Amino acid sequence: MDDGGIKYILLVEDEDAVRLTLRDFLIKKGYNVLVASDGVSAIKQLLDHDVSIIVTDYRMQIFGGDYWIKFLDRYCSDKKIIITSGFLHPEISIPFEVIYKPFDYFVLSERIEEYLK
Repeated sequence: MDDGGIKYILLVEDEDAVRLTLRDFLIKKGYNVLVASDGVSAIKQLLDHDVSIIVTDYRMQIFGGDYWIKFLDRYCSDKKIIITSGFLHPEISIPFEVIYKPFDYFVLSERIEEYLK
C-alpha cells in the first residue's frame, strides 16, 4: 500500500485502555499512529504501511513474548523498536530498548522524538 510517504508509529498493545489512550496521546503530539492488539495484527500493519517505529508490549495473548521478540529481531531490523512491559525484569536480555510499565507517556514520546531525529 502506498501511504504517500507518511511514516507511522505502530503501537502494539493488547490492553484496550492502554492502546487507545496512548494512541490518542501520540496523535495529539502530532504523530501518525497505527494500532494492533497482538503480533499477528501488527504484522498486517507492517505489510500495509511504512512503519518507522514500533512500540510494543512484550506479553500478549496472541503472538507475543519471546517469539514476537525473535520475529522483530529477524524481520524488523530496519525499524526502531521499543518494548513496553510490566512482566520483564532488567536481568532478562532483550535486543531492544525496554520501558517498564507503568510508564509516563511523556517519557515514551521523548524517546520517540529522539528516534525520529
